[in-house]
Amino acid sequence: MTIELDSRDRAILRILQADGRITNSDLAEKVHLSPSACLRRVRQLEESGLIRGYAMILDDKIAGFPGTAFVFVTLDQQGRASLEGFEQAVRNLPEILECHLLAGAHDYLMRVIYRDSADFERIHTDIITQLPGVTRVQSTLTLRSIKKSSALPV
Repeated sequence: MTIELDSRDRAILRILQADGRITNSDLAEKVHLSPSACLRRVRQLEESGLIRGYAMILDDKIAGFPGTAFVFVTLDQQGRASLEGFEQAVRNLPEILECHLLAGAHDYLMRVIYRDSADFERIHTDIITQLPGVTRVQSTLTLRSIKKSSALPV
């Protein structure tokens, strides 16, 4: 489902993605609306589900997680029960920031953060390889991030 957005809605979304803490009055001024009209639009965007929430973005390194790995996982079976069991287990693991079901040679791609090589070994050995149905794990460690964004090009 897509939502019809006009130029003001798009402007509101761009500004909120850049600064989710902006006051409604400052947002209204930037998009040339009255504060009440601006708030009404923001609430409509929230109620539609397009705006799912507001979050604080922490710096991985400063928070003590300088390492990022992308981990490909292959399961022994691709039946619904196997996929659901794996996915449910992944949801409860804070070290796994993202997990995507794939079409192709691997079943899942995960983005994992870690403190150091010993921490990554722990995550790999004690967590990822122990997830339900896992038969193969292939990890790629990043050297540095060039671009990292959560903003959509609206």
